[in-house]
Amino acid sequence: MVSQTITIRPVSIERTSRFLDLLLPPPRDFDIRLWDGTCLKGTDTVPRFTMTLNTPGTLRRMFRPPIELALAEAFIRGELDIEGDLTAAIYVFSSPPSRMSRDGFALIRRWSVLPVGQRSAPPVNRRAAHLSGARHSRERDRAAVQYHYDVGNDFYALWLDKCMVYSCAYFPTGTEDLDTAQEQKLEMICRKLQLRRGETLLDIGCGWGGLVVYAAQKYGVNAIGVTLSRQQHELANQRIAAARLKGCAVKLLDYRDIRGGPFDKVVSVGMVEHVGRNHLPEYFAYAYRLLKPGGLFLNHGISMPPSALTPMSPREQFVNRFLLGSGSFIQRYIFPDGELQPVNEVNLIAEKTGFELRHVENFREHYVLTLRRWIERLDECYDEVIRLASEEVYRTWKLYLSASVQGFEIGRLSVNQTLLHKPMYSRQQVTLPDARRCCGLGSP
Repeated sequence: MVSQTITIRPVSIERTSRFLDLLLPPPRDFDIRLWDGTCLKGTDTVPRFTMTLNTPGTLRRMFRPPIELALAEAFIRGELDIEGDLTAAIYVFSSPPSRMSRDGFALIRRWSVLPVGQRSAPPVNRRAAHLSGARHSRERDRAAVQYHYDVGNDFYALWLDKCMVYSCAYFPTGTEDLDTAQEQKLEMICRKLQLRRGETLLDIGCGWGGLVVYAAQKYGVNAIGVTLSRQQHELANQRIAAARLKGCAVKLLDYRDIRGGPFDKVVSVGMVEHVGRNHLPEYFAYAYRLLKPGGLFLNHGISMPPSALTPMSPREQFVNRFLLGSGSFIQRYIFPDGELQPVNEVNLIAEKTGFELRHVENFREHYVLTLRRWIERLDECYDEVIRLASEEVYRTWKLYLSASVQGFEIGRLSVNQTLLHKPMYSRQQVTLPDARRCCGLGSP
């Protein structure tokens, strides 16, 4: 008689496996590894990624409302690991919302059978944003901007391009490296603005001064930039001094406190998302006042589709806001108080201010390429990121960038450049550039 050894797994493993099969039913193109080494195979093919739950209590904490925030914090803490394509995993976790909307309450009831493990989650050392004061007041906006950008200049320098441009690059062929693509974007902006030597340029939300320096060096303009980040302000002026640029400076200033002008041209790249819908009229009014008649204003920002503003039923509101917590990760750990609007809504407010709309362009696919380049560079310098910041900062930005790839790929997010003109209200002819030629596409 041959003896057999039978291995009996703990009941908690069985319960966890059943729950995962209900939530993420096989066949799956990914594997799931549990804390004891048990591997739940998706298919017989090579998995796109492996999701690892590192503690018995991870799964319970992953799906506590608001779920988006719980999932993000589990990943940031290292309780949840994704080996392989993180964006592919985000696609998987963006699918359960439809299931949650149908079966959310049934799944919640099933959480009671999940292993408890450690009842309270370990703290996240990357502190969440807790802002006070009136939303979009000067003080609160400054705190929100500094929360994101003052992680450290050295941290951003590791994975951004050589000019440290933290916005969508431009890939004419799709094969450009990041440095080339960002320079192409800066060149395109300068051409759209039709910059001329000796003109004055105001850059609202100038970051580390990449466009200020480029426009001054290549087009001979006198450029002024403003930012609310102390670290950006310091480095931008160091770069201006190193380049020996006269008539250029970056000021630590809120755009609402800009004095002087008017300027020949005004530009804002990646700043309008921080303004807030209720303050957009004020934002465009300031830009209009600061611009000379006949001048151009290029406004570049991330947008969302109009369908995102469709009113929700009470049940949909409960599922989206309280159960799923859509947007909670970005608000808590990335861009507190950030607000996205449909581009047509933003441009309508600009037109009501008095601007003439001249050209709108969507660079959604270019942002997908930009984000993927950033992720590659972030991974390549992992050891340095950990040394300069922390494991949690690395995980936070890896998750943020990967989730953004998914958002832009499916069209839930877009990024647009809008060229606006301040009319002269005279018979003088105004010559504006061919936008297609500015983009290197030639004439229609």
